[in-house]
Amino acid sequence: MTSDAEKTSGAAKAALPERPAGAVEPGEELDPLHPPGCFGCGAVAGGLGLRFRAGEGLVVVGSFTVRDVHEGAPGLLHGGLLATAFDDSLGTPAMLAGMPAVTAHLEVDYRSPVPIGATVWIVSRVEGVSGRKVHVSGEARLNDPAGPLAAQARGLYLRIDAGYFLAHSRPEDLAAAGIDPSAAMPEGAGRRPGRA
Repeated sequence: MTSDAEKTSGAAKAALPERPAGAVEPGEELDPLHPPGCFGCGAVAGGLGLRFRAGEGLVVVGSFTVRDVHEGAPGLLHGGLLATAFDDSLGTPAMLAGMPAVTAHLEVDYRSPVPIGATVWIVSRVEGVSGRKVHVSGEARLNDPAGPLAAQARGLYLRIDAGYFLAHSRPEDLAAAGIDPSAAMPEGAGRRPGRA
């Protein structure tokens, strides 16, 4: 069994890919990567409403404002919602690099409480790629991308293709996301070995 440290430490051995030609220019806003029903970046009542801009290289800067509906402890952001923001944010630089990926492992180190009304800025980056593995990291800061540190995260994401969603999503959700649910799926696409 792989330890948590081994899952995220592979970034040191992984290669850092180049930013692809034609990628969104640094400073430009990124279109939402998920369908409107995404709690992180979609248009969901009570959702986070994350918005992202491309940074330099394989860096993405995201932000959301903490509202009353995000409360955990009195007057503070629920830690699980900050983990949700990291989950969405850390996958975004992989998409910027043209590597759609899903979360395999995510760890968050909480450094300070996040008050209701604060704007959380998350700067996330690709640390390296090894085969299907995309190693990413990020920092959440308060009220400015260079503000006080609220939390840090590291993640391991696995590259996927559209077959992944054809194999695992409901047809109505695929259609809402603009994916043809009747599309032929290549043999084995999106499936784990040994699964039909």
